[in-house]
Amino acid sequence: METAILAGGCFWCTEAVFRDVIGVSEVESGYIGGEVPNPTYKAVCSGSTGHAEAIRVTYDPDTISLAEILDVFLGTHDPTQLNRQGNDVGTQYRSAIFPLDDAQRAEAEAAIERWNAQNGATAVTTIEGPATWYPAEDYHQEYWEGEGQRNPYCQAVIPPKLMKLRKSFQAKVRSDA
Repeated sequence: METAILAGGCFWCTEAVFRDVIGVSEVESGYIGGEVPNPTYKAVCSGSTGHAEAIRVTYDPDTISLAEILDVFLGTHDPTQLNRQGNDVGTQYRSAIFPLDDAQRAEAEAAIERWNAQNGATAVTTIEGPATWYPAEDYHQEYWEGEGQRNPYCQAVIPPKLMKLRKSFQAKVRSDA
């Protein structure tokens, strides 16, 4: 199993997308890229810690490659928005990839170039790190499957991302999703 760390705005949204991807065994919401040790959700949301809301994806590279993970990531959020996703504004909602080694950094650079070429646009997605990962509080984990179904924000934002996943990456979506 391998790991990728991705920040694409609200971690509830990106977590929901990757829970439906074939070859992904675990998705954990958390914080990365800031200066404050052991940040809390409230502190990260204030924008004062420098952290991004992110997900840590554990996947089977024999089933899905890092390149495919990165294509799904870039294809299911708006990587052209600087420090925001929709109504979520601030550096904590930035689009970023946090490679764990030089090979992942090269894959991230290639994925951004590929996305730019395919979309005729320029992604502002940053490649950051190394940085320390902090898991989010327990109530943020598997949020869409629980509380998120009743949260009006999630109801408005997550289903369009899931539809985008199913439309653009149909072969990579779990049949039980």
